[in-house]
Amino acid sequence: MDSGGIRRRLALGAAVLAATGVLGFVTSGTAAAAGTAGGCAGREVWTRQFSSGVTHVYKRDGYVCAVTVARHPGTTQTMSVSVQVRGGRPVVDKGRYRLLAGPVTVHAGRRCVWVKGSVGTRGSVDSGWILC
Repeated sequence: MDSGGIRRRLALGAAVLAATGVLGFVTSGTAAAAGTAGGCAGREVWTRQFSSGVTHVYKRDGYVCAVTVARHPGTTQTMSVSVQVRGGRPVVDKGRYRLLAGPVTVHAGRRCVWVKGSVGTRGSVDSGWILC
């Protein structure tokens, strides 16, 4: 075999290894997002399950972050999560997702927040003023 053929085979092998590593990283990242904070930093301070999903709220250094995770991921469905600081406007992530909506992060300091989450047309959660 000439040196050009060896180089081509080495390049192909390196490309396959690189693609496998990237695919493994993306797949494990999606699973980790569903199983943990979903992109939120801090300590979990509030969680509510509802018929079609669950909304998680995290707090760290005055920041509040929320995600809504579908109970049955895989199919694209309308999902949303919002966080509103008392005296402010809500910050919303709404769209058609397979796994989760969010993360949505706001600086609350020591003020109360109102969190809402929904998956599909029937399931939703509404916190009222929390973390006061």
